[in-house]
Amino acid sequence: MFETAELGAKISREAFDAAAEKLRLALLALQDRLREANFPVIVLFAGVDGAGKTESVNLINEWLDPHWIVTRAYEDPSQEESERPSFWRYWRDLPKSGQIGLFLSGWYSRPILWRVYGEIADADFNYRLDHIKTFERLLADDGALILKFWMHLDKKGQKKRLKALEADPLQSWKVGKQDWRNWRHYKSFIDAAGHAIRRTDVSHARWTIVDGSDERHRSLTVLQTLHDALVRQLAERQAKKPAAKLKARTAPKASVLSALDMTQALDKPTYERDLQEARADLAVLAREAHARGISSVALFEGWDAAGKGGAIRRVAAALDARHRQVVPVAAPTDEEKAHHYLWRFWRHLPRAGHMLIYDRSWYGRLLVERVEGFARPEEWERAYAEINDFEDQLLHHGMVLAKFWLHITPEEQYKRFQERDSVAYKKWKLTDEDWRNRAKWDAYEAAVHEMVERTSSAAAPWILIEGNDKNFARIKVIRSLADRIRQRLARS
Repeated sequence: MFETAELGAKISREAFDAAAEKLRLALLALQDRLREANFPVIVLFAGVDGAGKTESVNLINEWLDPHWIVTRAYEDPSQEESERPSFWRYWRDLPKSGQIGLFLSGWYSRPILWRVYGEIADADFNYRLDHIKTFERLLADDGALILKFWMHLDKKGQKKRLKALEADPLQSWKVGKQDWRNWRHYKSFIDAAGHAIRRTDVSHARWTIVDGSDERHRSLTVLQTLHDALVRQLAERQAKKPAAKLKARTAPKASVLSALDMTQALDKPTYERDLQEARADLAVLAREAHARGISSVALFEGWDAAGKGGAIRRVAAALDARHRQVVPVAAPTDEEKAHHYLWRFWRHLPRAGHMLIYDRSWYGRLLVERVEGFARPEEWERAYAEINDFEDQLLHHGMVLAKFWLHITPEEQYKRFQERDSVAYKKWKLTDEDWRNRAKWDAYEAAVHEMVERTSSAAAPWILIEGNDKNFARIKVIRSLADRIRQRLARS
């Protein structure tokens, strides 16, 4: 693997200076064009200690405008980071469209070191590498340019570099006990890294192996690779043809919604009794989950006027306000549009023991964005796999995930629309968009059916709520959420 790199190559000061001036001007011009483009650039540096990773990042910041560069270096996760899925801190730091993100000790560092020191087996190592591939795939599918540099030194060269840094009073701080420990495990480190590179070197996220023994050669290799990739990406995005329109799908004659018994109801006395009992049960379970550090995510989707807000209020009332948060999801802001659509959901994930309630969620990509044409067909088609992977990471971290679809019949929706239109304090809830969405009922039902079919699993099933009777719906929601938490507590 590493023998294929141009090892031992050197560049004279004169040759470097001659190439550098032209290359720097070209990169600045490309960065200016990138600011107007609709994709981010993600540059990841990994490799042997002392091979020039930090120096390369510093040089890029020196040559280009740092206002449009995001630089992140990672150490062991903080308490806050450890309480969330491992990719949370990387999602939080992703650059937006038009920016360049430089990442040191990123998502490859810990899996490789864990494998070197025997903390994970081959199967777990491959599992983590496959999650990395999925992460990079969905970013690339969304338009991101991904560059990965492995900065390399042979064992003898690394020892020489580390000793030189130790002897320099201004740079000795860069070398610690862990660096020498890694050097003593050089062969295991290179074996693990080689396996990771082979498994994750794909067309949309290529590895470039850079010899770090000569500073000028290393610098030109990194900067020229960045230049060439930007030129290609900008040209490809400019020449990209619009995708062909996908034929609209209609709901099957017997969708998952048509099988629900919509006559189920509770009278008021029964509802009030059940509500008190269900809330008490949920409150006890939520306190136990908080004590054990088990976090929960509950999301609510459903037809307009199906009762999502009312159900959420009843759930929230049973919970300690210090340990739960409700996030209403509306049309994305400009900042959110400049990132992958999952970015705004990743960054809200709760700390250990807390509950997050989404009033609408990432499933908007498969519902309103699909039906209304806000997402291209290829975008919402690949979202099924992206969402399944996202939820798998939540579950793998030990979170509770409860997904609710609140269903009502078209007749009940019309009745509620009419009621909203006639009651002053409810009138604000009814918009022209609600009536437009109602006219597309069949298209939405087809989208819901496919969503449930393709994103339900034993670990994260859709909970379909018969909502024609609000009392029945609210009790079923609270009890179902309590059951999800109870099942999770039983496993720990």
